[in-house]
Amino acid sequence: MQAGSDDNDWREDCAPRRVMELFATKWTSMILHTLHARHAGAARSGVLLRSLPGISKKMLTQSLREMEGSGLISRHVEDTTPPAVEYRLTPLGARFVGAVELLYAWGRDNADALDALGTRPSSRRRAGSSPPL
Repeated sequence: MQAGSDDNDWREDCAPRRVMELFATKWTSMILHTLHARHAGAARSGVLLRSLPGISKKMLTQSLREMEGSGLISRHVEDTTPPAVEYRLTPLGARFVGAVELLYAWGRDNADALDALGTRPSSRRRAGSSPPL
């Protein structure tokens, strides 16, 4: 958006707002990244839980449901006892992974700028610690 642009460019359903809404929770991008980078696009929920330090089982389940509802991932139930559930990136999810990977690469390349930011009250990050992306 350019300064002085038409008000219609800022409407609630404009593309930039929809993208930011999609990534309003940190777990969406982290789940997409983890599925893509660590698990070749597919993983069971227990594997994802172990791969995402700091996420609770409840938050993972909620995030996976939301992502499935939006079409980013699909849920596949295997006919075993007990049933095994695997989550997979959809073609749409794979398109969004590109944007996530660009942001994560920028973060790795600009860690000094991130370190220069003041700590937000809601942040879990401790001063002087930069976890890998």
